[in-house]
Amino acid sequence: MKCPFCKSDETQVIDSRESDNGDTIRRRRKCVSCSKRFTTYETVELRMPQVVKQDGSRAEFDLVKLRTSFMRALHKRPVPTQLVDEAIGALTQELLALGEREVLARRVGEMVMRELKKLDEVAYIRFASVYRSFQGVDDFTDVIKEVRRPSRK
Repeated sequence: MKCPFCKSDETQVIDSRESDNGDTIRRRRKCVSCSKRFTTYETVELRMPQVVKQDGSRAEFDLVKLRTSFMRALHKRPVPTQLVDEAIGALTQELLALGEREVLARRVGEMVMRELKKLDEVAYIRFASVYRSFQGVDDFTDVIKEVRRPSRK
């Protein structure tokens, strides 16, 4: 670790502490050359898979875009933000757990629909209507029947 003051490569770790939630390590360091002290933080960096779109193009996974999709579907619905955050967290954890470098956009869309179905039926139907490109009332009727049908687990 280079000293931010004199750019020397020689620094010593004086103290290391783990954060309360255990996902970050804080290190106090001292530069051997200039004797100044500074703090560094060590965290795990996880790489989300690339999203492969229907046309074959690839894009970086975009958490903002994912959250926007949830918020549009849930607009004016009585779903607490905490539950939305938990659903988004579960979805991203599932994507990471796949351990794949690429994931189909369709798969991500199905995951979003599954999480929305748990949160709010109206939001699920809203998202499905756009995601599945509903063309008429029959498409809505079919998805409403699907929602009303008891799920098999």
